[in-house]
Amino acid sequence: MIDDSAATQPGRWAFLALLGGNLALAFGAMLVRFADTGPVASGFWRLALALPLLLLLARREGGGWPSSRNLSIAVGAGVFFALDLAAWHLGILQTKVANATLFGNAASLLLVIWSIMLARALPRGWQAIAILLAFAGSILLMGQSYELSPDYLVGDLLSLLAGALYTGYVLLMQRVRGDIGPWSALSISAATGLPILFLTSAALGEAFLPTDWTPLISLALSSQIVGQGLLIWALPRFSPLIIGLTLLVQPAVAALAGWIGFGETLTAVDVVGGVMVGAALVLIRLPSRAERPI
Repeated sequence: MIDDSAATQPGRWAFLALLGGNLALAFGAMLVRFADTGPVASGFWRLALALPLLLLLARREGGGWPSSRNLSIAVGAGVFFALDLAAWHLGILQTKVANATLFGNAASLLLVIWSIMLARALPRGWQAIAILLAFAGSILLMGQSYELSPDYLVGDLLSLLAGALYTGYVLLMQRVRGDIGPWSALSISAATGLPILFLTSAALGEAFLPTDWTPLISLALSSQIVGQGLLIWALPRFSPLIIGLTLLVQPAVAALAGWIGFGETLTAVDVVGGVMVGAALVLIRLPSRAERPI
């Protein structure tokens, strides 16, 4: 069985933060589609609009300037995150939302594989059942709306690339979070990503300034402040296995949001898939029930 003892007392509040972060992030694709800028430009504004508040929160954390080692890791995380945003935002507009969600969540599978490699052992017991339930549920959720087509190949590949880049971002942020606070780590990564996204958007000749700021402000607050804030705060408290599985909350929330907000059909298969993902998240916590909540 994969050992989660490296996590720092992952109690229910930390787990709720991890879930809450993924709930907030699940609405990102919808807001990118609503934005009237180019897709990479929307990523730039997501970071730029959030950065002043991130810096204010980082200042309140105290702790002084990070060491050169921690600064380098956080900068590296920012590079991965900026490239992830660029790839995924471009992919969202070149494929179906279901495809982008499915391939963009490749990070969940990669993080599970990384946990197995670190442990040098296959998951057993509740962990194995949870992994099977989570991925089977996600396939059910996305399977009906997913469509494999040459027309979507570029968007699918960009979304898959984004999932791989996001894996690197999560692992680097998890590493640096043992030494510096979440808002400091997010501030450094966001500041690093801004010039990358600006230059990429300019090179693509995108529309840069919006006429309607509402989607971009909503994206900055929900995805970067709330979503990433909760996620990065919770990172050092969990193994990559649990972090990876909780990413699968996003397809379930996307299906529910489509039903509530856009009248999209929510079938019995969708409900079963969502229940399977939820059951997986309960099961993966069973080995940690005895741990003291924080």
